[in-house]
Amino acid sequence: MVRVEAEALSHGDLSRVFIASTLREAQQVEELLTVIGVDYVVQVEPYRASLFFGPRNGAAFYVSLEQADYCRLQLNAKGFGRGVLEEDNN
Repeated sequence: MVRVEAEALSHGDLSRVFIASTLREAQQVEELLTVIGVDYVVQVEPYRASLFFGPRNGAAFYVSLEQADYCRLQLNAKGFGRGVLEEDNN
């Protein structure tokens, strides 16, 4: 499974599961999602890293709703917990 265009996953609902703050982190998440066999969509989106700094751009990762919980578990297990987004943040 690989990175796909949003239209490729249009058959179902998508869930935002992660936001990467650096290119390196985004590449590591892409590698993990590919290894575990998940199709995903990446979009550049603004996010707020803290209350003291303005918005920054990050790489937001979307997966099918059915795979979202599995992906969150895998991301947390591999140490990416800081960027993992829970369901209510989508």
